[in-house]
Amino acid sequence: MSTSPTTAQRSKLAIALAAALLMAGIGGWTYLQRASAADQPQAKAPPPVSVTLASVQERDLPQYLAGVGTVTANASVVVKTRIDGQLEKVGFQEGEDVKKGQLLAQIDARALQAQLAQAEAQRAKDSATLMNARLDLQRYTTLRSQDAATQQQLDTQKALVAQLEAAVKTDEAQVAYAKVQLSYTTINAPISGRVGARLVDPGNIVHATDANGLVVINQIDPITLVFTLPEEAVAGINRAQRAHQQPLQVSAYARDSQEVLATGKLVLLDNQINTTNGTVQLKARFDNPDHKLWPGQYVNARLQMRSHGDALTVPAAAIQRNQQGTYVYAIDQEDKARMQPVKVERIQDGIAVLAAGNAVQAGQRVVIDGQYKLKPGSRIVESKPQPAKASAANAEAKAKGNAK
Repeated sequence: MSTSPTTAQRSKLAIALAAALLMAGIGGWTYLQRASAADQPQAKAPPPVSVTLASVQERDLPQYLAGVGTVTANASVVVKTRIDGQLEKVGFQEGEDVKKGQLLAQIDARALQAQLAQAEAQRAKDSATLMNARLDLQRYTTLRSQDAATQQQLDTQKALVAQLEAAVKTDEAQVAYAKVQLSYTTINAPISGRVGARLVDPGNIVHATDANGLVVINQIDPITLVFTLPEEAVAGINRAQRAHQQPLQVSAYARDSQEVLATGKLVLLDNQINTTNGTVQLKARFDNPDHKLWPGQYVNARLQMRSHGDALTVPAAAIQRNQQGTYVYAIDQEDKARMQPVKVERIQDGIAVLAAGNAVQAGQRVVIDGQYKLKPGSRIVESKPQPAKASAANAEAKAKGNAK
């Protein structure tokens, strides 16, 4: 049985209609998928990491050795009396500066003045006797030439003159000794410096054997600093001393701050090492016109060994370490971090001196805080310190909130 033309046309029309519906369905499904994808939020890039930055600097950072020392007087004298007697007066005020030769004390001199007068009188007496003996010697010499005196008489007179000459010399020595003893009644300052507390008041009897003396004078301008360094430093100090024409420089710093109290010169490297603690003692001398250094004061000492010359430096906080060695996070022009290997020669005072041959350059930015949040390629943003006024205002507001 054959199919009629009308039925065949109907079949083709149905197939075409089904295909059109299928294509429309596919198109609608695609449109819905795209619309759904458009409605979903896009994946965001990671936010930049907030870090603190510093610049690589080129500067001369001198190398030094650090130790702890004690300030001592450049010279210290315990003023004592050299004779026994009553202290009549003192010529100084406690705690004042005195000059060399200035009167410090006066001891009762009357007994010694009497002894001097007695010695001078004995010298005058013996001198007169000697004069008469010399005249007699001249007479005996004339008589002997005339055969009117014996040789024995002449020799006896010569011996008497020699004896009296010796007696006069003894008298002169006694006079000189009495003058020296009398000079001891006036006590003058042997050095310039500052006196301490008066140890004996006027009216007391003082003795040459007294242990404490009258007063102590300390020379504090110039003043010295005694400090110690490990025995390993001796060879380096000797090399530095041979390399410099001038004494090595020493700086004294306050123990509780980085204030430089004075700068002086090294005057002593002890000639032996203390075997008990393995240290060597050094001494430096400072001009101290402002009296910033005081005997007995503990200070930090820095002995400058040599100048490093122009070298690249970064804050020590920028230095990081891994299995390959030391590195820093360097920031490029696009504010991206990258790991830059570096070699550190030494670190002092929170500053790292980079060895020659490093790839970093002066002016390049490096991260000094926030490295733990970074990885190579991370974008960064520099954190700004909060102004002091704003911090104070925030703290005050917080305090008020807590009070409420």
